[in-house]
Amino acid sequence: MARNTLEFLTQNDWVLISAKAARRRYSPGEEIIKEGARGEAVFILRQGAASVVLSSAGAEAPVAQLGPGDICGDMAFLEKGRASASVIAAEPVEAEVIPAAELEKLFDSFPGLAARFYRSLAVVLGRRLRDTSAQLGREYGRGGHQGPG
Repeated sequence: MARNTLEFLTQNDWVLISAKAARRRYSPGEEIIKEGARGEAVFILRQGAASVVLSSAGAEAPVAQLGPGDICGDMAFLEKGRASASVIAAEPVEAEVIPAAELEKLFDSFPGLAARFYRSLAVVLGRRLRDTSAQLGREYGRGGHQGPG
């Protein structure tokens, strides 16, 4: 099961969201989200797998894998800013693309949907933080950190 899902949304919530979403297909290697691009949509993967990739000094580092049910583009949506990483299709991907402006309108009209969406997103972000902390712990445990000498 995907870990980055919006687990508290109801079936009716999904009907409302899907009515505002467009289905889009991405080929392997195609960017779903470009690092640094303005976050104007939230993406929910329905089929396939994608890699979350950070670019630094000309090198790319994969930091996470996404699969069916996973959400991406959420950080830029929350911050009303730019994407902090690229998301690249690792295989053929089908995703629902929900424009941020449409999502905001739904939240204004259906406050319960907004509460369930943000609660779900809080759990997703908590899991991501826990996973990142565990990864850092493993790195430091392997001698990856040289403390003060």
